Amino acid sequence: MYIYIMSKTLLILSLFSVVFFFGIEKSTSQNIANEKQHNTLKQPPYLKTGDTVAIVAPSGILKNRTDEVQQAQALLNSWGLHSVLGKHVFSKADHFAGTDDERCEDLQEALDNPKISAIWCARGGYGTVRILDKLDYSTFKQNPKWLIGYSDITALHNQIHNEGVESLHAILCVSLPEDESEIQASISTFKNTLFGTPLSYILEGSNYNKTGTTSGQLVGGNLTMIHTLLGSKTSIDTSGKILFIEEIGEYKYHIDRMLQSLKRAGYFDNCKGLIVGDMTKLRTNTTLWGTSVEQLILDALSDYDFPIAFNMPAGHEKDNQALILGRTIQLVVSSSQSSILFN
Repeated sequence: MYIYIMSKTLLILSLFSVVFFFGIEKSTSQNIANEKQHNTLKQPPYLKTGDTVAIVAPSGILKNRTDEVQQAQALLNSWGLHSVLGKHVFSKADHFAGTDDERCEDLQEALDNPKISAIWCARGGYGTVRILDKLDYSTFKQNPKWLIGYSDITALHNQIHNEGVESLHAILCVSLPEDESEIQASISTFKNTLFGTPLSYILEGSNYNKTGTTSGQLVGGNLTMIHTLLGSKTSIDTSGKILFIEEIGEYKYHIDRMLQSLKRAGYFDNCKGLIVGDMTKLRTNTTLWGTSVEQLILDALSDYDFPIAFNMPAGHEKDNQALILGRTIQLVVSSSQSSILFN
């Protein structure tokens, strides 16, 4: 009886070891596969003369903005590109540029149409998050194209990153002023990036900079949108990546609240670095915060040792220069300057 029990025990232990071994092997293989996918985003083809750009409005209403959209079309034409407007660009449904289904229809057509080489969002505002789950990205992933915009379009940037494709954080159609020379750097970096000119920046230094050198994929966008997506399948895993943030019209305490929420969710645990863009038109509370927004960010992220670079000219200011999201960058931060080199 004793021998039988021992034999049975050894058999069970052996089976357990086999299951455990193959479980680890399978898990390791999956991790390797995930890591490989994580590190190999598809780059959409750069544009060339004769290509077509679709203009869509996945967010807020374009009330009395016809001239600005036409100006955007003229700009594309001056670069030797063609443009097409989504059927519902100037539609109206309360706050939005058409109903959710109408905005989704325009974006889906642009994603799927093989004649479209890039998708330029007309404006931000609010509304993109409402259509993310209605879209089918399967054709787009097979034939990726540049998705362009910022602000509320951060929701799409995050989604597209998780689909394994790079995208372009850059000006919207309605960003164009009557005198385009006012935002020449924004337009130039946008055009040059679309046509494949290598991208790099030397940023103005800051005493708030947290010095260091790092590299990783660049991800992010508008802080409110990043916070909004937290906990959803569209939220980005920032492990091994460099995060870019910008914001407009918020109280400092709200910025701190969002950073604390992201921090508690582990968003920064394996992050490789932070680039801070414009913090525009911050609102003043009756009870003053007491420090600069730069110090607020440093205090919120004081538990981490990754480099932090301020003064990236990107966000809701006129000087809104292009960033390739999903592209690996080299980031070098010192108090006198910071450098960003896109691979």
